[in-house]
Amino acid sequence: MASFGRCSGFTTLRVDAKALSAARRSSLYSPSSLCVNFSSETRSSKLKGCNFGVARAAVTEVLPVVDNRIASENERGRPLTLGLICGGPSAERGISLNSARSVLDHIQGDDLHVSCYYIDRNLNAHAISSAQVYSNTPADFDFKLESLAQSFHSLSDFAAHLTASVDIVFPVIHGQFGEDGGIQDLLEKNGIPFVGTGSRECCKAFDKYHASLELRKLGFVTVPSFLVQGSDVNGSKLENWFIENHLDPKIGRVVVKPARAGSSIGVTVAYGVADSLEKATHVIQEGIDEKVLIEMYLEGGHEFTAIVLDVGSRSSSHPVTLLPTEVELQFRGTIDVREKDAIFNYRRKYLPTQQVAYHTPPRFPVEVIEKIREGASLLFKRLGLRDFARIDGWFLPPSFHAMTSEDKFGKTDYGTIVFTDINLISGMEQTSFLFQQASKVGFSHSNILRSIIHHACLRFLHPASNINVSGNTSSDAAELTDASKKAEKLSKVFVICGGDTSERQVSLMSGTNVWLNLQAYDDLEVIPCLLAHVCDRDHSSSAALRGDNSDLSSWVVWTLPYSLVLRHTTEEVLDACIEAIEPTRAAVTSQLRNQVMNDLAEGLKKQSWFTGFDVGDKLPEKYSLKEWIALAHKVEATVFIAVHGGIGEDGTLQSLLTSGGVPHTGPGVTASRICMDKVATSLALNHLEDYGILTIKKEVWNKKELLCKSAVDIWKDITLKLQCETICIKPARDGCSTGVARLRSVEDLSVYIKALEEGLLRIPPNSFSKAHGVIEMPNPPPEILIFEPFIETDEIIFSSKSDDEKAPILFWEGTSRWVEITVGVIGRRGLMRSLSPSVTVKESGDILSLEEKFQGGTGINLTPPPPSIMRSEALEKCKQRIELIANTLQLEGFSRIDAFVNVDSGEVLIIEVNTVPGMTPSTVLIHQALAEQPPMYPQLFFRTLLDLSSERSV
Repeated sequence: MASFGRCSGFTTLRVDAKALSAARRSSLYSPSSLCVNFSSETRSSKLKGCNFGVARAAVTEVLPVVDNRIASENERGRPLTLGLICGGPSAERGISLNSARSVLDHIQGDDLHVSCYYIDRNLNAHAISSAQVYSNTPADFDFKLESLAQSFHSLSDFAAHLTASVDIVFPVIHGQFGEDGGIQDLLEKNGIPFVGTGSRECCKAFDKYHASLELRKLGFVTVPSFLVQGSDVNGSKLENWFIENHLDPKIGRVVVKPARAGSSIGVTVAYGVADSLEKATHVIQEGIDEKVLIEMYLEGGHEFTAIVLDVGSRSSSHPVTLLPTEVELQFRGTIDVREKDAIFNYRRKYLPTQQVAYHTPPRFPVEVIEKIREGASLLFKRLGLRDFARIDGWFLPPSFHAMTSEDKFGKTDYGTIVFTDINLISGMEQTSFLFQQASKVGFSHSNILRSIIHHACLRFLHPASNINVSGNTSSDAAELTDASKKAEKLSKVFVICGGDTSERQVSLMSGTNVWLNLQAYDDLEVIPCLLAHVCDRDHSSSAALRGDNSDLSSWVVWTLPYSLVLRHTTEEVLDACIEAIEPTRAAVTSQLRNQVMNDLAEGLKKQSWFTGFDVGDKLPEKYSLKEWIALAHKVEATVFIAVHGGIGEDGTLQSLLTSGGVPHTGPGVTASRICMDKVATSLALNHLEDYGILTIKKEVWNKKELLCKSAVDIWKDITLKLQCETICIKPARDGCSTGVARLRSVEDLSVYIKALEEGLLRIPPNSFSKAHGVIEMPNPPPEILIFEPFIETDEIIFSSKSDDEKAPILFWEGTSRWVEITVGVIGRRGLMRSLSPSVTVKESGDILSLEEKFQGGTGINLTPPPPSIMRSEALEKCKQRIELIANTLQLEGFSRIDAFVNVDSGEVLIIEVNTVPGMTPSTVLIHQALAEQPPMYPQLFFRTLLDLSSERSV
């Protein structure tokens, strides 16, 4: 029925589509019989069957129930099979991978099986393993597709495979081919059920120009716009448009955006007709889109975004808008004049930054919020959207009234509401708007995703009265209280993240990921916690400014409710905590939350599969650090440390927990202190040179000396002592990327010293003599800095796939026989084991940035190093030396070692050791765990790290 063949170097799945489809679907798609059942029976095993991320909600099962006249007993018990499709040709393909990873994490279970698929830049389809979904970027495995994936000859073959292999498809391709109706058209033509809006409606809503025309026709206020299409650029017509809209043709400010490229790609601000045409032409020439919109810049407006969820029946749409989110751009005293043109671009949307803050619900009048919810739901219904969508817009000041005299939807006494972007497949990364807004009204990640899937099934499957989606059997608060009482008998885990270093945002991502994964275990109660300073959100307490971690009274810990964890920055979490306990704001939020939940319940009560909300409306609680440790001891909690740098990694927190009798993850006090100090780490390993373990020569300087002496003299002194022409400068005691830079000249050194002197939070891109990315700086500036010879390595480069090549090719010149690696170690003290190293591929500059190391969708890691770079014999010797390093430093639990390795001999040149490594969804630690045999998926990996804390050596 199915066979595998080789064609053009690809493994291709060939299927007898008709035969398999008949065999698989004859019972599954009986129009009168099928339903999908979520049983409320709790699994007896430790790992929950479906990963509901809530405290003690009963675990549910998905059991397809089929008419006995058609299906056998075996078929009745078969899990639902869902095809998850990610990738695509757009620049948002990395974000698509993040979304797929998050969906997989929260719906995969014994009851629901997920098959993963990837569409590459050239619209070739591949069946990939779930392990590949955890890659940092598609580039991580693009070059492996030929050997590791099942590749299809054509999209028709791919559709035939889906017809035979899955029950329903969940496309998570953002932008082109995902939201423009492309993938939907393919699925519809082949009769394949799928989640989301149909192809025709997608095509109309995704095109911003056509959507604007449709909204205007439907009676909504719209933003005045001008269409530039292909090479047909008419400057005089555009000038007339400027004049008609009271804009100065020379300097009038507008926004230039592709009509069909998502809400973030290629969006810029322009001034006047000439600049607008130049930037529109650039978008077209870059191949982003052939259609470009020029819109009025919405001066004084407040941006918002809202998730709409359809809770209607099979035959009737009932869209409900959740609590909208206000998007606030923040500049924090920047002197960059470009910031006045700030827009909510790709970087601000997807990368953690203090340049943007979110408020859910918005800080608008209640009447305006209600009008936004009403309008978004109306728009959803009139455009024929399905299941869920995200709708973006602006709340404009009353002066905007003058721009339209017509009686349109969106006008209020307080200003004008205008909807600008419709996202058919909203981002679904862990802290996305979908999960932020859903958790505010009672949905866990798993609950909202499974609700969306169930609703999609209604269009293809006959509804039944006994379908469950949530673990709770009632939406009453009493049920959540009962669940909390049961939780008292469970093993408690406090996951702590935050802190005050430049890696605090990565720490939040790590902590969130650990928290969500450990919640899959029904013997654990996992409580997320934020470490912060007493003073304020800007980390400007006196202790922080002095860099004084010994003043423990300056620290507080907040225990966080579900919805408050789902933020992009620690400052935002802290703001949300303070906002949540402010009486007036809390009252408004509660009022709006209740209204949304009532609206949802009105539709969901008609759905027999929905059994209740599973996230309670709790408040955050604040403790001093001392009180929090005492609480952990009292409830016998284990602390999972996810605080990068500072007191989380220098032994301070470890010492406090040990003194308080509280077990914790990771290395102990002594190992933490040594590894935090790069000089001490080198000294501890100096004696291992005969074993092929080398350390880098270092020059240590005090910040005061650097500020006092001539940069010319310093440069001469350091380069002479280190016998090198270029140097690497780094703080002696800080995170692995913070403040690390390559200096090629005395001028570069002067720039760095000035940054120290002025206490800059970051060195802007391209400040040095050679192009580089943003360099995050420690705050406060470090007192001790290290200079090392910069280790030259040959670049590892990917070629883009072209028409005459089968797949992207990996190029490495190999003149230098050293490559940079990062490798995780795991185990008990004295018995640490090396995971498979990863080769780090730099995307810009010479030093890996924080984003490249930890943020999904950026950076490239190759795990393990390809044989074309490093032979298996050298790799094995490298791993043995890594284990010797770990055991010499008395590491335990888990850590990460960064080093250079000689690809011929396996000799290791140590860079540094991180005792609290990044644990984000896309970090190399996850890749390396998945490369084990058998693979350690994130849930098992983090549980293993937790269990190791109870085996700590005394």
